[in-house]
Amino acid sequence: MPRPTAAQLAYGSCTVIFSTLAMLLLSQTSSDLGIAVITLSALALGLLVAVTVPLPKRAPSAAAAPAVPAPVPVRRETASVAASVSLSSEPVHEPAGP
Repeated sequence: MPRPTAAQLAYGSCTVIFSTLAMLLLSQTSSDLGIAVITLSALALGLLVAVTVPLPKRAPSAAAAPAVPAPVPVRRETASVAASVSLSSEPVHEPAGP
């Protein structure tokens, strides 16, 4: 059985306290049996609230998750770099200036 989370404990405790106070004030009972019934019903209500609080979703484990390879950066040459690379082994001759 998993342990209750902090949210479950807080919601359940607040429900018990506030519902007990509300039922005692609204019923205005002073008998021992009435107080016992109200406290037991408040405890049951608090337990119901604590159990129905949604649990946090767990992240999938590393073994269960498929390995996704990291993207490989692609080196792209620009037109100026491609133009400076000669396809033949001949040197590039520039025209002589005036």
